[in-house]
Amino acid sequence: MMVEECFPATRLKKDMALLPRRIDKLMMIAVLVVALALPPFLGDYWLKGVMIPMLILSISALGLNIVTGFAGLISLGQGAFMAVGAFTGVIAYGRYGIPIPLTLLIAGAMAAAVGAVVGAPSLRIKGLYLLVATLAAQFIILWVIQRVPWIGAGSMVTINTPPVFIAGLHIDEALEQYYFALCVAALLTVFALNLTRSRVGRAWMAIREQDVAASVMGVSMLRYKLMAFMISAFYGGIAGAMVVFAWVGAASVQEYDLDLSIQLLGMIIIGGLGSVLGSYLGAIFVALFPIAISIAMHNIYAISGGDIVSAATLANAEHLLFGALIVFFLIVEPLGLSHLWHRFSGSVEAKLSRFPTTNQTPTRRRPM
Repeated sequence: MMVEECFPATRLKKDMALLPRRIDKLMMIAVLVVALALPPFLGDYWLKGVMIPMLILSISALGLNIVTGFAGLISLGQGAFMAVGAFTGVIAYGRYGIPIPLTLLIAGAMAAAVGAVVGAPSLRIKGLYLLVATLAAQFIILWVIQRVPWIGAGSMVTINTPPVFIAGLHIDEALEQYYFALCVAALLTVFALNLTRSRVGRAWMAIREQDVAASVMGVSMLRYKLMAFMISAFYGGIAGAMVVFAWVGAASVQEYDLDLSIQLLGMIIIGGLGSVLGSYLGAIFVALFPIAISIAMHNIYAISGGDIVSAATLANAEHLLFGALIVFFLIVEPLGLSHLWHRFSGSVEAKLSRFPTTNQTPTRRRPM
């Protein structure tokens, strides 16, 4: 009998740990080492074209996973929340000179306030009806941004960002922008890991599994559903501000259309619903997938001379295959890439546990 079976408190402490399994801790250390050590050897193309957008989209996908994966409330408005954060951030920093760290919090708070309004219908509707409500919010929010004179009315609203300074350091190089995005992503990831293991996270999962039963048990639908939407929008708002400060350098309505919201939803489906790790795996997959497809299609086009793959097919191959992959994961592996990792790492850990270490203490049997 294992120690955790004899002492339930020990097992509970292990389950509530930030990274309960040893192999997850080793993986996290390896990922951090690579994330910190590899970028100096990469060029600006990989940093600006892959690494930085991957981190920013991971932040937004993590927020969407909170409301959809953990709370079970489907949303197609995450792109609009990013737009709110982007324009709030560029106005707060560019017009009023508010420091970047505080600007990020203001951008997240503004998006969270909008998220509370968008999430209000979730108290009465769910499923497809909630999906349509958030879809409508996606268009309404972008329409409002284009029509408010204080922001800069016009169908092609674009506001450039002044030079970005943090604690007197000018963040203008791709490597500096990458480490800035990495720090923000790491902080928000730790917060999400702790939040999903807290009382709030357990309430969300109860709502996801059966909201009526959760309500009978005393879980407040008003509090926890709105909280899920607000925190999701908070993450989206910070991600939108990071697009402005660490990637594009300007806030533009065209960056946050419905395609972005669908792409984010695809990320968490591919990566794994209800998984913090899945948000990152989905973002990594979506960031690297177009590059792999582009290389493969161009090679096929060059070899065949256009006989096998036409130019029109080449232009739309990414969208076709991305949609096909979402359908594939929904049918074959609905729990996503994170579930594949947990199965693989679980089998590795089980094999390693067969070889006990010398300092392992013998377990005691509980008296019958």
